[in-house]
Amino acid sequence: MAGKHGQVMWPRLVANKILKKRLGSNSFVADIPSNNTSPSLLQIPLFAQSSSLPNAFYKPPIQNYKVSVSTWNVGGVAPNQDLDMEDWVDISCDIYVFGFQEIVPLKASNVFGSENREICSQWNSMIREALKKKVNQTFKCIISKQMVGIMISVWVRSDLHPFIRSPSVSCIGCGIMSCLGNKGSVSVRFRLHETSFCFVCTHLASGGKEGDEKNRNDNVCDILCRTSFPKGPSLDLPNKILQHDRVVLFGDLNYRISLPEETTRLLVERKDWDTLLQNDQLKMEMMDGQVLEGWEEGNIKFGPTYKYYPNSEVYYGGLHGLKAEKRRAPAWCDRIIWNGKGLKQVSYNRGESNLSDHRPVMAIFTAEVETITNLKTLRGFFLSNRFEELNNSDSPFVVDEEEDEEEMFSTADFVCKNKSTFKNHLK
Repeated sequence: MAGKHGQVMWPRLVANKILKKRLGSNSFVADIPSNNTSPSLLQIPLFAQSSSLPNAFYKPPIQNYKVSVSTWNVGGVAPNQDLDMEDWVDISCDIYVFGFQEIVPLKASNVFGSENREICSQWNSMIREALKKKVNQTFKCIISKQMVGIMISVWVRSDLHPFIRSPSVSCIGCGIMSCLGNKGSVSVRFRLHETSFCFVCTHLASGGKEGDEKNRNDNVCDILCRTSFPKGPSLDLPNKILQHDRVVLFGDLNYRISLPEETTRLLVERKDWDTLLQNDQLKMEMMDGQVLEGWEEGNIKFGPTYKYYPNSEVYYGGLHGLKAEKRRAPAWCDRIIWNGKGLKQVSYNRGESNLSDHRPVMAIFTAEVETITNLKTLRGFFLSNRFEELNNSDSPFVVDEEEDEEEMFSTADFVCKNKSTFKNHLK
């Protein structure tokens, strides 16, 4: 009887898990300004000090801020104490956006089971320490969100914190059964003064065969179509990615180089980046209007970021005598691109941390931001939900924090063998 009950319950539990992964979670963690110096990341930020608000009247209509965006596929390897992230930190930036892929191994137990939030906290702690060591000013985390192996963490200068409004997240799974989070995106949005920002951290479909780039194109279209944010109580906030004023998409996009492997390796040895980039799948697909038409990317003047032997400077498959290993040609899998006016890229380069088989990539932008300049705008600001949070600050404000899920599912085979059962539960 117990066995029969288990047969009935498992499909239902897995179906519920799939539904949750498909819909994503609107919960996230962030610093909360208070007298408590605990570094725990538990709640979203409240207004810091209302006395700082009048300063907005003395700022020009357009304020320029420097934004750092970084991405790294860490290959399922946990950070160690020797890892130096200070190279990721430019001392002149006002906002830092850190994106990671594969912070946990993409095995079935991590895809179907509850998320390992401890590893997310480890990365946030390392970011906090790097900012403390490198930057003279204090930074606060306004959003940190994980979906399986994809993680995004956004940090702003403390004096900008009072002017951050409407932080929100949206998770889209594009992996197993086109809905699970082993591939997909975690997007965050917020408004700084009167300008909306959206950052999309992605991990797209893998594969080096001809035609695999179409799967990646489909992932991008899926992410742009399905990502949705709440419009807010005044219905004045954008709810789709491309409706935001400043948009940056980054991550392990997994696009490869459409050349024979031997030719690719020879050109890499010669550091002939121009010839290689002429055959870069992402650039070709964008130019042909197949994906991300109208988006921009800075000039790439660094070597391919994938695939290395971990803890090595040697590209995978490049060692002689290892006939059994898969040969994967080098490629610029890790990219940062943007959309919309008001963003100007001032640097685009890669780091040399060799923890994983990918190298990190970093970009710095100057972003134009509209500031509060008149009483009408200020009145709307005070009537917004952010001012309500200030009045209710005696009560802790937590964003829809999702409870830990205890069920774990050990293999993807179970799902594949019971597709018909799941379809009934998913209707």
